[in-house]
Amino acid sequence: MSRQVFLYDPPDRFVAGTVGLPGRRTFFLQATAGSRVTSVALEKTQVAALAERMDELLDEVVRRSGGSAAVPAVTPTEVADSAPLDTPVEEEFRVGTMALAWDGEEQRMIVEAQALVELEADTDEDLAEAEERLLQDEENGPPMLRVRLTGAQARAFAKRALDVVNAGRPPCPLCSLPLDPEGHVCPRQNGYRRGA
Repeated sequence: MSRQVFLYDPPDRFVAGTVGLPGRRTFFLQATAGSRVTSVALEKTQVAALAERMDELLDEVVRRSGGSAAVPAVTPTEVADSAPLDTPVEEEFRVGTMALAWDGEEQRMIVEAQALVELEADTDEDLAEAEERLLQDEENGPPMLRVRLTGAQARAFAKRALDVVNAGRPPCPLCSLPLDPEGHVCPRQNGYRRGA
């Protein structure tokens, strides 16, 4: 069976979003082009890491090009996207590994999100070999979402993704752990329950 690649070059829309209430949210990357929609699930930390790394890579592109690259310093208002995810949200796969690259010739950010794959091996060396073979197998590898974005689209994605990550439960002022509406057991208060 050949690898399934969901390619959006370029997408009409590429966003990070959530389904569910704070504390129980499921995070998604969603790409759309016309009537085609692809949604992949991932962890909150993966969304944050992707957004932060994307911003860093865009900043580096601007720095190296001396400002001549087609990358805005901040998100242009005309490409900002605060609309909810397109529904119904149907998960194609759960993301395991992600990759970012900048195509200097076409001035595009390339985002790849590959499905999580469970590998079994007897030793760490065998596991590393299996992971390497899997990453190199373009024909039979796990499903992948590949999106090519303009500099403005990439800035808009990164800003929205960080906003989505930060829109969760507020942190406890003492320990910085997330506060549930009913409070939480705060380690800084020797385990006494603190209200919100």
